[in-house]
Amino acid sequence: MGRAGEKEACKFLKSNGYEILDTNYRTYVGEVDIVAKQGEEIVFVEVKTRSGDEYGTPAEAVTRKKQEKYFKVAQEYLIKTSRTSSSCRFDVIEIENGQINHIKDAFCM
Repeated sequence: MGRAGEKEACKFLKSNGYEILDTNYRTYVGEVDIVAKQGEEIVFVEVKTRSGDEYGTPAEAVTRKKQEKYFKVAQEYLIKTSRTSSSCRFDVIEIENGQINHIKDAFCM
């Protein structure tokens, strides 16, 4: 379900003018589901897919610990790709029962 949700999220982002730079970007710290670009801004996207709400909303699964890992992976990505002067943000895309909810600036560090 997770990979299918990530594919849907990529299609959604592309249809809204985003350029997909990378998917499933991994480092020793963790992984970022999607790295995209909107204008000059780099967007790190966590995709959360659920079939129901018995465990809360998908975005609620992005804990502070997960956010800290995302931030560290993002730092490494920006250094590796020589984009350290780029502005960036952290978004969450929730996919629940086929419905997409894009939360821009879902968290910051």
